[in-house]
Amino acid sequence: MNFYSVRDLRTDSKSMWADLNSGDEVVLTNNGKPSALIIDIPEGSFDEIVQAVRQAKAMIALNSMRRKAAREGFMTDDDIESIIAEARNGG
Repeated sequence: MNFYSVRDLRTDSKSMWADLNSGDEVVLTNNGKPSALIIDIPEGSFDEIVQAVRQAKAMIALNSMRRKAAREGFMTDDDIESIIAEARNGG
């Protein structure tokens, strides 16, 4: 996995493409923090790659919700119904 800043992308994209063509992942950074992941998409597998990325993002979100629920406590069915009713009433 290779890291490139946004500036590198503009000034040295040839290296980035070489890394992608060799099968490496490229991480774009913005202000020193990872901002995007670029991966090579083999011919004919675009839909599968997009689906896999979406599944991974959904699992990350689910795991995050589980950790938050474990940390803050679980809601009862009555709590959930109360929040739904409040939202429906514009509250």
